[in-house]
Amino acid sequence: MVAVGYFALRMLGISLEDAGTIVDRAIERARELDLRPLTVVVLDAGGHLKAMKREDGAGILRADTAFGKAWGALGWGVGSRAIADQSNERPTFFGALVSVAGGRMVLAPGGVLVRRDDDVIGAVGVSGDTPDADEGCAPAGIEATGLRADTG
Repeated sequence: MVAVGYFALRMLGISLEDAGTIVDRAIERARELDLRPLTVVVLDAGGHLKAMKREDGAGILRADTAFGKAWGALGWGVGSRAIADQSNERPTFFGALVSVAGGRMVLAPGGVLVRRDDDVIGAVGVSGDTPDADEGCAPAGIEATGLRADTG
């Protein structure tokens, strides 16, 4: 069945409202944990930027790093933690994959898929603290919207 109309199409993807909630709640979680300043990005299922916030004091490379974590998760179909684990087992292949991806993939935890039911509708990338701490903030944002976080 093909979805027709604005409402049906909107329901297929991640809404701007949900993307904003995800970013805000992920940053709130980081403040609760007293993490270093973060950058949080939300991408739609096509890998396009839907929302981003960079906290005061976050480094200038954090936006690109967060984007790369989310983009890689979408491209590979699993959370970036799983990609990082696989890259340790097959470094030559994943080095080539990063090259093929134009350097857009970041092989570190912090990229989390966003699912509605079983469908991937986007991804969240977080960067600024340790990869484990970054990854821990994404589910708080995603679950605040009623969507499901998939760390892979």
